Amino acid sequence: MPSVGVVGGGQLARMMVPPAIALGIDLRVLAESEGSSAAIAATAVGDYTDVETVLRFAEGLDVITFDHEHVPQAVLAALVEKGVAVRPGPEALAHSQDKLVMRARLEELGLPQPEWASISTSAQLGDFLDAHGGSAVVKTPRGGYDGKGVRVVRSAGEADDWLDVGAPLLVEQLVSFRRELAQLVARRPSGELVFWQVVETVQEGGVCSEVVAPAPGSDGRFGQVAAEIASGIAEGLDVTGVLAVELFETTDDRLLVNELAMRPHNSGHWTIDGSTTSQFEQHLRAVLDLPLGDTGLRDKWSVMVNILGGPATGSIAQRMPRAMADQPAVKLHEYGKEPRPGRKVGHVTASGDDLDDVVFRARAASAFFEN
Repeated sequence: MPSVGVVGGGQLARMMVPPAIALGIDLRVLAESEGSSAAIAATAVGDYTDVETVLRFAEGLDVITFDHEHVPQAVLAALVEKGVAVRPGPEALAHSQDKLVMRARLEELGLPQPEWASISTSAQLGDFLDAHGGSAVVKTPRGGYDGKGVRVVRSAGEADDWLDVGAPLLVEQLVSFRRELAQLVARRPSGELVFWQVVETVQEGGVCSEVVAPAPGSDGRFGQVAAEIASGIAEGLDVTGVLAVELFETTDDRLLVNELAMRPHNSGHWTIDGSTTSQFEQHLRAVLDLPLGDTGLRDKWSVMVNILGGPATGSIAQRMPRAMADQPAVKLHEYGKEPRPGRKVGHVTASGDDLDDVVFRARAASAFFEN
């Protein structure tokens, strides 16, 4: 039985459990705390930033992979030095851990992205604003997600509190876009690549609220370009496992790379119910260097709606029966997390041939878990 260790006990690790069981994979999880989302597979609880803790967890495992990108490079280097297969590897992960590193490498690869700069002073931010119409997006290079560490600015002093920390910031042009997209790709060490169809993502307060698969109007050359960008990143950065490339479709008909995630991603949760091979099964196949699965659609359309925050009273489990009865064809997924404003505590997926109907059913099911 091949063995895979997942560092991080969140919902991504939790959703790897069913395909691991189906494929006969011994899945083990290093959770940050007791009662984590992936508690069913947690074989250890400890600090993922501590070298000795992670090395003990890795003993006897064939591969180490991740529920998130925050494991320090020193820990990753120690694993590699001990001969542990780390997938994706430290060099690849560095590009998802630090947005400045990512931007510089994508520029070297000639891949399309917003104009950007590294800044350390308000004067440098002012110069960038002057050159880009008076508006820009400032990001903390490390640690930001779901809208955190991102700020739209229109004057040089609006990032002073972040600049006072002393670390460089990333500043990007404020892109005029029609919609946001995500292209998922999986790659295994032997080089095999597979792609899902590009999807449209809808954001609410910086957090993904809905995903439409495939993105309407993305067939033909449009989808080919998205896949070519993702392929260039996966191969150029030597990524193994699932890679999510978040994209802007601009108002002047370009696709620009926004951010990267080197693991299963929220934009791919629909694949559990809407694709022949889910992103979670594919990630396990890829990190073990097994042949990759078919990524075809089971239905013409799939729509995933995140359950954000959860009910103010009661629990998701208590609301489940009514949602099941009202929308028996919708698939419900609960993450075992305590409700909290803005927190992703579950998702629902509806599929079918009529997009308007699929959207309605997904939203109707998710509504049972609000308020």
